[in-house]
Amino acid sequence: MKLSVFSTKSYDRTYLDEVLTTRFPTLCTIEYHAFALTEETAPLALSSNAVSVFVNDTLDAPVLRALHAGGVRAILLRCAGFNHVDLSTAEELGLFVANVPAYSPEAVAEFAVTLIQTLNRKTHRAYNRVREGNFNIEGLLGTTLHGKTVGIVGVGRIGLAAARIFLGFGCRLLAYDPFAGEEFKQFGTLVKLDTLLQESNIVSLHCPLTDGTRHLINGETLARMKPGAMLVNTSRGGLIDSAAVIEALKTRHLGGLALDVYEAEGELFYNDHSGEIIDDDVLMRLMTFPNVLICGHQGFFTSEALTEIAGVTLSNLSDFADGRSCPRSLVAEGHVLVRTDTAPVRL
Repeated sequence: MKLSVFSTKSYDRTYLDEVLTTRFPTLCTIEYHAFALTEETAPLALSSNAVSVFVNDTLDAPVLRALHAGGVRAILLRCAGFNHVDLSTAEELGLFVANVPAYSPEAVAEFAVTLIQTLNRKTHRAYNRVREGNFNIEGLLGTTLHGKTVGIVGVGRIGLAAARIFLGFGCRLLAYDPFAGEEFKQFGTLVKLDTLLQESNIVSLHCPLTDGTRHLINGETLARMKPGAMLVNTSRGGLIDSAAVIEALKTRHLGGLALDVYEAEGELFYNDHSGEIIDDDVLMRLMTFPNVLICGHQGFFTSEALTEIAGVTLSNLSDFADGRSCPRSLVAEGHVLVRTDTAPVRL
């Protein structure tokens, strides 16, 4: 069996090769491609039985049809999110599609808190000052996290991991998730979204991107947020209406914004554009605000998470190859196994 891996970085190759050698030595041969899967690059996978893709690869109907026509029968996502996959077309074609639903949820939760404290205590600005011999602390004033109210939108694995951390800081916790179980109640209170927005000093997003959650944070919901509150997104960029956030920052209603994801990140993130002119005016405007911190979708990026991603990806392929039922299938036997039109669901 042959597997084509798209959007490959050096770390993908390192961890996939290690897991293949140690756990699945006879499963497949791997061909790596540094570029993304698109309609133009899909022909490069036509000699493969399966493809593996990441968050910014294109898996719309034309790409899926091209892959299927060339003999590809399995789509292996190296991520939890599947909003970039046309599952209806995959169902029609009978393609096997599986994701990695949980890879070190603590990694993303810890990174969310890292962003919050960096923006709050302005350690990134302090670092640059001190390197230039400037030890003045004017303008670096922050607030104490202890006693603040944190609102968590989505209390699946990552949201619960974040709740445990925030509780350790001594925060009051609220959460909104219409599909939440009982587990969060040991940390805080489940409330309606409006209540969470109105009472939270910090709002942290931990829900997947679906038709029901796209632009969950928009002009109306931003207006309901507590004045001066901080918004943090380490989930999916499309949860936030970027233009609306810019307006909320300009009016000083939104006190701070920390992003590890961006709704138009596909052509930018995971690549070096430092020697180029970036044409995205919205992103460039966001980067001019002193109370905005943006990273390049690295919340997952730990050795533990990469080991888990590689292991589950190849385990999914093994299930497909051997005809076993795969617990992480999104499409199996011609049926879509997940809904994509819901309100915030558990992640």
